Formats: sequence, structure tokens, C-alpha cells
Amino acid sequence: MPLDQRRLRPMTLDDLPAVMALERLAHSHPWTEGIMRDCLKPGYSGKLLEWDGPLLGFGIWLMQLDECHILNLCIDPSRQRQGHGRYLLQWMLRDAIALGARMSLLEVRVNNRAAIALYEAMGYAEIGLRPGYYPSKQGREDGLVMALDLQYLRALPETP
Repeated sequence: MPLDQRRLRPMTLDDLPAVMALERLAHSHPWTEGIMRDCLKPGYSGKLLEWDGPLLGFGIWLMQLDECHILNLCIDPSRQRQGHGRYLLQWMLRDAIALGARMSLLEVRVNNRAAIALYEAMGYAEIGLRPGYYPSKQGREDGLVMALDLQYLRALPETP
């Protein structure tokens, strides 16, 4: 199936079972259903990425003033490194810009090299470190804080 047949749509409460299944598949320390449910409340935004079968991925972000905080970007592990994360992130940022975002911030595990590479390719830069931010099998893992000035992304490509 061609990549241009990927479909994005808003996340709803009815999507929670599929979202939680993917969250558990993709992460060693997944969010709880309660956290995910809270991210469906006003102020948060969520998109599902669908393409050729079960849920391919989802993204959740929060707008605070003129900042877009990327909270969760999740792609099915068997479909990662195929451009789906970049596609979803570009659409999340496009939505945030339409809502007035001028800056995007996120945290990422220091050992998540694939995600860091994606964020750097999108223009994010490291601006800080949160020691012990994430739970891990060895106790705690540091989180990189990354930022992207969205003023330079006003002209995102139409077909990422």
C-alpha cells in the first residue's frame, strides 16, 4: 500500500484499548490507562496514524501558551524506521503551529537513539538534562530535554 494512503485522525476515548495495546508493545515502561485517559481531556491533542491494518501509531501533545509539548510519539515497533514517526510528528507540529505554537519541547530517554536521531533531523536541539526522569530496568534513566523553534517551520512540506 502506498505511503500516501496513511490516514490521521483525532484520538477518542473509543480508541483507548488499541492505543494502550500499542503503548504496551512499544515501551518497557508504558503509560497507564489513567494517564492516557487524562490526555484525552481538553487542552491535550492526540492523533492516530492508521495505514494498512491495525493502529500504526499515535501522538499526544499539550499546548501551553505558545508552546507545544510533545508528550508521547509511538509507532508500532515492527513498523519503525520507515518514516512513519517523522510523518506523524510533522502533522502534530503543523496542528500546533495552527494553534499558535512558536516553540516545541519534549523529553526523550538518553538511550533512545532512534528517537533522538528523528528529533535532531527535524531540527530539535538538546537544551537540558533531567536526571533520573524515566523509570528503567536498572532503576532510573536520564531524559534529554529538546526544543524546536517553530517559527522556522511555518512552511512544512504538504506531504511529509
